[in-house]
Amino acid sequence: MSAAGLALGYGADLALGDPRRGHPVAAFGSVALAAERACYAPSRVRGMAFAGVLIAGAALVGEALARLAARTGLGRQVALAGVSWIALGGRSLRREATAIAAHLDAGEFEQARRALPALAGRDPEALDADGIARAVVESVAENTSDAVVGVLLWGALAGPAGVAAHRAANTLDAMVGHRSERYARFGWAPARLDDLLGWPAARAGAGLTVLCAPLAGGSRARAWQTLRRDGGAHPSPNAGRMEAAFAGALGLRLGGPLVYAGRTELRPQLGDGRRPAPADIHRATRLSGAVGVAALAASVVLRASLNHVRSAR
Repeated sequence: MSAAGLALGYGADLALGDPRRGHPVAAFGSVALAAERACYAPSRVRGMAFAGVLIAGAALVGEALARLAARTGLGRQVALAGVSWIALGGRSLRREATAIAAHLDAGEFEQARRALPALAGRDPEALDADGIARAVVESVAENTSDAVVGVLLWGALAGPAGVAAHRAANTLDAMVGHRSERYARFGWAPARLDDLLGWPAARAGAGLTVLCAPLAGGSRARAWQTLRRDGGAHPSPNAGRMEAAFAGALGLRLGGPLVYAGRTELRPQLGDGRRPAPADIHRATRLSGAVGVAALAASVVLRASLNHVRSAR
């Protein structure tokens, strides 16, 4: 029945999106911020303790919810559905990207720049329309893995506890996992834990992106070739796989210079197509949606297979 919980959670995200008020991820972020204030030091050991306690705590809460649901007769699948709905971000991701595309289509460049930080962590002030489009496409690719494929995969492998741990690690990475002066050491462990938990989802998501490429007007062969050639060039061991697969599937060239928190970085080129244009945002969101459906199907099959193996013992 855990497979049904994944399907219900995905359906809730598709129909409702993120909870409008009292989002548990926001509550977790508040707890993490308070914990950072209490224990921060420019130390990898402190950062490791900070991340370990919070991620383990999130997993314990997920498991406690599952046990409570089982004791009350609702069943663990109800807990899995609820935790998955809270953790999934596919609808919100596509909504934010589409809203920016609408601003660009209408020539509302300042509105698009103001909306970009909610989706992509980079400085938007100097970006033109194509630069904003590139940022959105790259963010859609990366977050399809983090907010969709990873949630479903960990739900299939480890139930509510796995979903909660994955989402907690991803949230902490977004909060403290960047290379600023403050977080260069303290954020090292949260970033590495997020890399570890995101590793299988990034590769599974990239493979599903290759399979779904024709649904966005692309070529599976080109997507696979780009993934194999460029997926490891990115400084992130996970984001590069998804961005390379999206670049090949959409026939685009991603990467290049970006400015984040006042620092300029030069990212490697991914893909050998043209640079993204605003119209490509719509293709990227369509591809992201298709990858999400494929990830749901694969996760349901995986969970059902694990259940079958367990019952056969």
